Amino acid sequence: MNPVTIAEIAAAIRNVPDFPKPGIQFKDITPVLADGRLFDGAMNLLVEPYRNSRVDKVVGIDARGFIFGAVAATKLGAGFVPVRKKGKLPWNTHEQSYDLEYGSATVAVHVDAVKPGERVLLVDDLLATGGTAAAAMRLLEKLGAHVVGFDFLIELKFLEGRSKLAGHPVRALIGY
Repeated sequence: MNPVTIAEIAAAIRNVPDFPKPGIQFKDITPVLADGRLFDGAMNLLVEPYRNSRVDKVVGIDARGFIFGAVAATKLGAGFVPVRKKGKLPWNTHEQSYDLEYGSATVAVHVDAVKPGERVLLVDDLLATGGTAAAAMRLLEKLGAHVVGFDFLIELKFLEGRSKLAGHPVRALIGY
């Protein structure tokens, strides 16, 4: 079987106009997920830079980040840690709020999800404004984790989200 190319993955991403509100061009990744070859190929491309480095935990950000993060953890032989919306985790948590365009949101992680000094990779499907990823980063740093990088399938470059993740390697397979 031929290796999957980034161009093939990009071609499978569906644009959905005016979702979730008028003027937004939603990037629908479900066609990539539905194609076993494309999904596996995308995951291989995402984790490739980390195959020969120590990653103790992969952190997936609620909700599509769970899909990519769990598979990345398996491929890297690492543990998986979910960062969830406030109130969704069943045990003691640390929380971090961040600003949205209108209002704010809060994410949480279990207090024992990461041990001090563990090397963590944050994975999500999309980097937009960077607020959620930056909040997750702050949570992990509170726990004493060493963030080795951020990996995204898609980056909406015009929103400049990577600026909120300064000082850490940020990678996206596809940029718009």
